[in-house]
Amino acid sequence: MRAVRRDRLPAGVYLLSLSLFAMGSAEFLLAGVLPAIAGDLRITLSSAGALISAFAAAVVVGGPPLAIATLRWPRRATLVATQAAFAACVVAGVLTDSYAVLLVTRFLSGLAYAGFWAVAAVTAIGLVPPDRAARASGVVVSGLSLAMVAGGPAGTLISYFTGWRGGFWAVAALTVAGALLTFVALPATRERGEAGIRDELRAMRHPQLWVVYAATLLSTAAYMITFNYLAALLTGVTRLPGVWIPAVLTLFGAGAFIGLSIGGRVADRLPTHALLAGALGILAGSVLLGVFARHAVAVVPLVLLLGVAGFVLNPAIYGRVFAIAGQAPTLAGATTVSAFQLGISLVPAFAALVLAPSAIGAGGLGAIPWVGAGLAALTTVPVLLDRMMSRRDAA
Repeated sequence: MRAVRRDRLPAGVYLLSLSLFAMGSAEFLLAGVLPAIAGDLRITLSSAGALISAFAAAVVVGGPPLAIATLRWPRRATLVATQAAFAACVVAGVLTDSYAVLLVTRFLSGLAYAGFWAVAAVTAIGLVPPDRAARASGVVVSGLSLAMVAGGPAGTLISYFTGWRGGFWAVAALTVAGALLTFVALPATRERGEAGIRDELRAMRHPQLWVVYAATLLSTAAYMITFNYLAALLTGVTRLPGVWIPAVLTLFGAGAFIGLSIGGRVADRLPTHALLAGALGILAGSVLLGVFARHAVAVVPLVLLLGVAGFVLNPAIYGRVFAIAGQAPTLAGATTVSAFQLGISLVPAFAALVLAPSAIGAGGLGAIPWVGAGLAALTTVPVLLDRMMSRRDAA
């Protein structure tokens, strides 16, 4: 009985995951209501799409500076402040009829989101022993995967009945609830000021850290390129009836949860094995999807396996980052978030290699998994380089 209790993670870790689910849902909800926003604000669909880019750009470029700016704040205070700022930006966006104001609020909410994510990961590992750090990080990140497969679609459904603003009101309410629970229930941890700005910047000069960031960017793009175009692939190539698309997307989310669970338990002991297994799993799954794209009986289970492989890596990535920059993890954690988001942001550019009519070797939607396979193959390079550098340092 005691062994079971020792194996159980603190409730604070799951609270952080819930908060990330609330905030992350806003990112994935927007894609489902773009036409409604465009019609309501009388703007083009491409202009509405810039709202997604503004959020992503804020996460990529704003997270690390914000982490430095709040470095001397207590972690719990930072978490509550970023959630409050995020909720305020969402509410301001809901109340406005101005596209310019909505664009600004999306950018500012992206900053708050990046700040929360980075501090949440650091806080989670501060609540557990070192041998469970990767597992705790995996549980926190699972909030984002749940937002992808459940929060975004649920918000879109709410918006269908209430107008596009309804889903964002729900996100704001859930974020406020998360902030209150964080303030009341999350244990206070040490102040982040124990590691100063110079310590944080010195940690960022470690070459091995940037090797892990390269693996983060490439692996994220490798599975997200297939996920982002999965609905189009299933209807346009696999010829699956549209009614089944949500169920198949949910399978990817189920695979993500399985992958996070496996990766969180393996990464604490064998981080390189988890990274390599994930990269090779994405590679194999993508290749098989490319080969059997026209056969639903093969594609459906492969989507599940791709979700498993993609998210096996995430706990190991955080584990490696905090192992390398353990004495000054805040800026390193924020940059990890930026690397994830940059990988997602680059997906359209990678997809254009085969989707653009003028692209060399353009192969249409059926070629998308092959691009993912290529990115997964490239991921193995920094993973193996990280292992080589670790062995060299240990020698």
